[in-house]
Amino acid sequence: MLAAYVDAINAEDPLSGLVVGDRPEPEARPGWTVLGVVAAGLNHHDLWSLKGVGLPADRLPMTLGCDAVADHPEDGPVVVLPVISGTPGWTGDITLDPRRTLLSELHQGTLAEQVAVPDGSWAPMPAHLSPVEAAALSTAWLTAYRMLFRNAGVRPGDTVLVQGAGGAVATALVQLGSAAGLTVWVTSRDEEKGRAAVELGAARAFESGERLPQRVDAVLESVGAATWSHSINALRPGGTVVICGATSGDAPEKAELTKIFFKQLRVVGSTMGTLDELRGLCRFVETAGLRPAVDSTYPLERTADALAHLASGDVRGKVGITVRAGS
Repeated sequence: MLAAYVDAINAEDPLSGLVVGDRPEPEARPGWTVLGVVAAGLNHHDLWSLKGVGLPADRLPMTLGCDAVADHPEDGPVVVLPVISGTPGWTGDITLDPRRTLLSELHQGTLAEQVAVPDGSWAPMPAHLSPVEAAALSTAWLTAYRMLFRNAGVRPGDTVLVQGAGGAVATALVQLGSAAGLTVWVTSRDEEKGRAAVELGAARAFESGERLPQRVDAVLESVGAATWSHSINALRPGGTVVICGATSGDAPEKAELTKIFFKQLRVVGSTMGTLDELRGLCRFVETAGLRPAVDSTYPLERTADALAHLASGDVRGKVGITVRAGS
């Protein structure tokens, strides 16, 4: 089958280790189901994997990809959950399993014509979406859904700040938050990305680091060091910052510990989501009529071009991959 996979690790020139070519089809085994992939999506996780972050050389070759919409013989088109438990008999929140992995870390990923996933690890695809749009729900939108509706402690009418408009998670936060009745503000160094966020539902866009007209109830943070001080200073007393990533680094110049304890702020880490949350997300997206913003779409054969575009940073929404013609 055709797949996009890592054949060699190169931290300086990551795309040099990418191959789009023939790979063995997944083998059926107890507890797992092999599904035909219709569409997939890219994440920065794929770029990190090509650099060897979280992917040691002894696991190569490794098919990339966490996101997928696949065809199930009985359930029809489904959105795949990319989180895989690594602890035998684990029954709790899968994101808290210390041995959990994502597809493409220990198990082959979704940028292929077929993928093997644990039995039942999927949710029905919202009927109004294209497969490329729905594939965005697997990772970026699931991450945003958990951040907002489980960890931020907000409710309709509250104001939230999304740091770093334009990325897939930030875009999902804007769309989900505004649909849920939150007032969503965004920051960006790029005025055009700020305008795009407003078009998708954000109430206002601000320059990165700009003083806000009032303090917010929660900050949704994925940038890290570059925006951390601003995030803490933007919160009202008792507010919450939810962090799912640190693309600018994880060592801020100021930790702002005094402000965190004096203002009784909550700092909550958040990563991915559970199967129940994926199913809840799909229901909410369908009920609200939301459509994930898609920046661009490439066929599987052009995965190298798609990853180069993602690496450029000039992206607004999701970079999608079509695997089956017509998706």
